[in-house]
Amino acid sequence: MEKELSTTQTIAISDKESNWQIAKDVTSNFVGSLSSQMFNYGLGLMLLDQTKLALSFGLSMIIAPIIGLLFLIPVGNITDRYPHKIILNLSISVRFAALIVFALTINSFHGLFKLIPVIIFLIINEISINFSNTSYSAAVHELVNENQIQKLNSLTQGAASFSAILAPALGVGLYSTVSFEVFIYLEILAAFISWLLLQTMHFHYAETNEGQSSPKPSPLADFQAGLKYVNQRKLIKTIISIAVIANFIFTAQTIGIPYIIKNQLQFGNGPVGFLDTGSAIGMLIGSILMLVIPDKKWFTQKILLPLLFLGIEIVCLACVFLKQLTALQLEIGGTIITLLLGITLAILNITMQVRLQKTIPTNILGRVMSLLTVANTSIMPLGTLFYTFLFQHNFNGGYILLINGLALFIYTILLSPVLLKNIKHDTQYSKD
Repeated sequence: MEKELSTTQTIAISDKESNWQIAKDVTSNFVGSLSSQMFNYGLGLMLLDQTKLALSFGLSMIIAPIIGLLFLIPVGNITDRYPHKIILNLSISVRFAALIVFALTINSFHGLFKLIPVIIFLIINEISINFSNTSYSAAVHELVNENQIQKLNSLTQGAASFSAILAPALGVGLYSTVSFEVFIYLEILAAFISWLLLQTMHFHYAETNEGQSSPKPSPLADFQAGLKYVNQRKLIKTIISIAVIANFIFTAQTIGIPYIIKNQLQFGNGPVGFLDTGSAIGMLIGSILMLVIPDKKWFTQKILLPLLFLGIEIVCLACVFLKQLTALQLEIGGTIITLLLGITLAILNITMQVRLQKTIPTNILGRVMSLLTVANTSIMPLGTLFYTFLFQHNFNGGYILLINGLALFIYTILLSPVLLKNIKHDTQYSKD
């Protein structure tokens, strides 16, 4: 077992084929991300209008971690045991069917009862997303060669960010002119396009020894193997501990920014779109920067500095909300800060994603990525409920963000010595 987990899968894939695979993946990601973000934007606005709940923009943050936890073992095990392309085809097909049913039933419910079909759809959608995201992450060595992994991650993140730039304006504009059902129809079309692109992608599967008569481990044993591996990587454990705190804090921004701007400051939807667009532009800039920054250099700086900057940037965003600015001033100041937040997050996310995909053995990558995703998001339901309670009881949103930013910065400072030590220790897993 230890020998089996010692190296990542190596398959001869040319740079030319890798580039074609990247182009298809990026196109699929852009189409899917654009329609999905427009859909989420429309869904949040529709629920906010129908229910008046601050939870409207945070509902998926409660459902996603719960589904991730419930399906943690099967998602990781199935991803590592079966061909990734088959899993992706089934996942997209299930989501496609769920969208059709959702479109046919959403108008049968009104007011708070709208939550019934929405929650049912979001549950099915999150199951599909879990399988799709984990399978794509685990299939990276089947799609491109090792030298193209950072390029794949950077361009994929860039495509998602570019779609996020367009989504707020398109989402607000579309929501003000058409019914919410149009958002669902666009999602159905995007799912079909993504499925077509998937059929053209070549997954280079490694040879296995499944023909030999050896007993298959139980699902629990498979899961424990992934857990054991994560336990051996002290850097991963440290990053998880930071991510748990950061994700808890970031739920305040996700549900808080629209609520603060629309309900506490009474500025309407416009500034919300500007701040969301700033974040997306920042993510795009960060993705482009990662295309030119060598993945084999400055790993420590690309981890520690963004973690420190996140707390500072949240404090600055809080100050914008506290200064009683005009709508225009809020749009300018808030957009600049969310742009910087986007750059910071893109650099941090891509750096960690590339390190994990390059150093985790391929035959266990699905289980580890599934475990990491659940660990990083499991705190979000508590964060969503906690901050929803604060916002619904009219606590000043600016002060909430201010305390959050200071807490994140102090926590990162205190944990920095441990982080630096574990980064040094983790070099034994890297080929660079």
